[in-house]
Amino acid sequence: MTTKSLTKAGETVPSLFDDFFKPWNEWMGSGGLWGKALTVPAVNISDNKDDYKVTVAAPGLKKSDFKIDVEGNMLVISSEKEEKKEEKEERFTRKEYSFSSFRRSFTLPDDVKQDKIEACYEDGVLKLTLPKKEEAKKMALSKSIAVK
Repeated sequence: MTTKSLTKAGETVPSLFDDFFKPWNEWMGSGGLWGKALTVPAVNISDNKDDYKVTVAAPGLKKSDFKIDVEGNMLVISSEKEEKKEEKEERFTRKEYSFSSFRRSFTLPDDVKQDKIEACYEDGVLKLTLPKKEEAKKMALSKSIAVK
């Protein structure tokens, strides 16, 4: 399998402005402060027979950066991360500060066992398992309906 990168037309030749701003762009990084883009993480939700799976793509964070709460029938996933960076050279000092956060809320279905929700963070992906109540599992059994 090969990977190709998509480029805009005309990106093969650097423009005058790219050269002019190159030192600034290298200092700031291509994705914002320290090369990190500020976005809300993507979330996938799957409905299985026994549970719901919620996966959140959140690379670069630690387990301790996440806060997961159940507020009534709402599942709230949030994170706050603060970074400070300082460089000292002979004639200057550069201090940088970065703060990023996100908050995602989801309405929980009535068939979720709220006290049994589990979460783990591995390889940049936060994975939550929301087990279903026994009644919901029985209702999820498939059955065929004959056409008359």
